Amino acid sequence: MTATAHGTDLIGLDERWSPHNYHPLPVVIAEAEGAWVTDVHGRRYLDFLAGYSALNFGHRHPALVAAAVEQLGRVTLTSRAFHHDQFGLFCQELAELTGTEMVLAMNSGAEAVESAVKIARKWAYRVKGVPQDTAEIIVAGGNFHGRTTTIVSFSTDAVARADFGPFTPGFTVVEYGDDQALAEAITDRTAAVLVEPIQGEAGVVVPSADYLRRVRALCDEHNVLFIADEIQSGLARTGTLFALDHAGVRADVYTLGKALGGGILPVSAVVGRRDVLGVLKPGEHGSTFGGNPLACAVGRAVVRLLSTGEFQERSRALGAHLHRRLGELVGQGVTEVRGRGLWAGVELTSVAGRAASEALMARGVLCKETHDTTLRVAPPLVITEAEIDHGVAAIAEVITELG
Repeated sequence: MTATAHGTDLIGLDERWSPHNYHPLPVVIAEAEGAWVTDVHGRRYLDFLAGYSALNFGHRHPALVAAAVEQLGRVTLTSRAFHHDQFGLFCQELAELTGTEMVLAMNSGAEAVESAVKIARKWAYRVKGVPQDTAEIIVAGGNFHGRTTTIVSFSTDAVARADFGPFTPGFTVVEYGDDQALAEAITDRTAAVLVEPIQGEAGVVVPSADYLRRVRALCDEHNVLFIADEIQSGLARTGTLFALDHAGVRADVYTLGKALGGGILPVSAVVGRRDVLGVLKPGEHGSTFGGNPLACAVGRAVVRLLSTGEFQERSRALGAHLHRRLGELVGQGVTEVRGRGLWAGVELTSVAGRAASEALMARGVLCKETHDTTLRVAPPLVITEAEIDHGVAAIAEVITELG
């Protein structure tokens, strides 16, 4: 697809002045509302990705924009050197929504995971009695928890790891979904098990409920923390507040991000048990922007939207429709559709994911591949059935044309 001069110039600036650490589709977005975005030439596209779940409530949700604008007129940043009037309320309301006891406010999802790792290690030393500097955290193969040096240390993705060593020790990788391998990996030095209840970057891989229940049981048996990374899967994406809720179990600690910022600014948090998060003391961990007034005001508005259950119900009902329609493509260029709620991994038979994404863009639907052959579909939860049908019809056309 050939862009006009204006779009080409803007893409050229990206290419000239920014490292090529992303491979975006050649579309330049200038405006957005709800489930739709508009490029610099005035063409509208259906957003079938929602910022990897950062836009669960759609683009520029009125309640979230209003909260941000109101707070912008008051105070945006104090640092945690001082108290401000939004922080305690944000922590209380998020804890009550999630059924947890304490909230550590951060910015990015990777920060939340890094924070959870530090908390788990300190808990292991101070509470469990693991010998200093020997704590281990068990993770799952195929994971994606962020891109910091420590996090890529336990990634199994060669692209994420190559040329970034030496790596941080203290992590054991076992196969995702294999509770027997997990049981065999646990030792007296194990501080925590860190897993995604649904693996997003791996292609929206859903484990059995029995596996997640077994993770919980093993953690209980061995006095190990269960850390659930719900940065992509949480906050109504799968039809419940947490994806882990589908298995009927609770984690000791959850990492949250993406949708917590309402698609307006980065907001993340670690939420969980008081006796776990409470191991942190002044000076041991922090963030200048973590829990800032603007972030807390927007985060509180997100909590209000989720507290009604409307978006969880939309994800359940519309997700059933999405999976039913995508399921009709199995055997016609699609081998499998995985996922839950308004989240799906569409495994393509003979079409490369990148080519499919580009062809979809040409039809006015924005989606993105992961791991070459999988389309990851995650529309905003404000999408309609008719818009879902439009997006799925475009996928069907692409498969027929390119297959």
